[in-house]
Amino acid sequence: MKKLMTLAAGALVAAALAIPGTAAAQDADAKATIGVSIPSATHGWTGGVNFHAQEAIDSLKKQYPNLSFVLATAGDPGKQVSDVEDMMATRNIDALVILPFESDPLTGPVKRVADAGKFVTVVDRGLSQPGIQDLYVAGDNTAFGRVSGEYFKEKLPGGGKIVVLRGIPTTIDNERVEAFQKAVEGSKIEILGMEHGDWNRDKAFEVMQDFLSKYPKIDAVWASDDDMALGVIEAIKQAGRESEMWVLGGAGMKQMIEKVQNGDAMVPADVTYPPSMIATAIRLTANHFVTNAPMAGRFVIDSVLVTPENAKEHYYPNSPF
Repeated sequence: MKKLMTLAAGALVAAALAIPGTAAAQDADAKATIGVSIPSATHGWTGGVNFHAQEAIDSLKKQYPNLSFVLATAGDPGKQVSDVEDMMATRNIDALVILPFESDPLTGPVKRVADAGKFVTVVDRGLSQPGIQDLYVAGDNTAFGRVSGEYFKEKLPGGGKIVVLRGIPTTIDNERVEAFQKAVEGSKIEILGMEHGDWNRDKAFEVMQDFLSKYPKIDAVWASDDDMALGVIEAIKQAGRESEMWVLGGAGMKQMIEKVQNGDAMVPADVTYPPSMIATAIRLTANHFVTNAPMAGRFVIDSVLVTPENAKEHYYPNSPF
């Protein structure tokens, strides 16, 4: 098991932005092959992940010609396991950057990569066994759930009936939900139901339809993801109940930020969770080979509540997400 060393985020950022020619980049001519394994663009957030991953790779290839990259996308855990095994067997990778499709199925394969002495960076969805990776890059999922829960308490001071949509079964989903539940403890908020929407718009639409048929009174929905929030909103509108409840998603999709910015009553706020974290992870992994700066540890990006007052700061019209 690898021992993780906690590093200050600022130090990691400084290393990631190191420019060739400095003392820190004296190994810039080092040769290495970095495998990058990510989910396919099955929804908006992973579409953003794909965009930022390719952008980072293209940039790093120009900056460090001796670095090679193998990028693979997978639409299910089985395909991702095969991708990782192929990277080891045929591409002779020196490092792996992986955003697991699901935690449990990828833990064993990633551990085998680490046991072979390769540098491993895990992004976003942690593995089910701690200590395997050298570097972990993610949004602050505990903060994501806590900020969301605190907003519900603020918006429903007298209590209320709510439903919750969870994501794909992963460690980050558990962290978010546990933090949310803890944040609403002691309030009069009642969670009527909680179901997995798999961070998918169509699945969330179906789940919300079921909630609407089961519960005659719903005051608000924690969709916990902007793609799921859009599916939820469509189900609510089709049921003609849009005046009865509001929806909080998350991740900072520009379409949702627009709604917040425009004062949409159904979308009063959002919570950030940037897909560009994959680019941070790839750059930090590259710096393991081209600088002397230590790269092992955790890099956690905070979650921020987006309201009409600050929505402009979080709106990126040219973003794919």
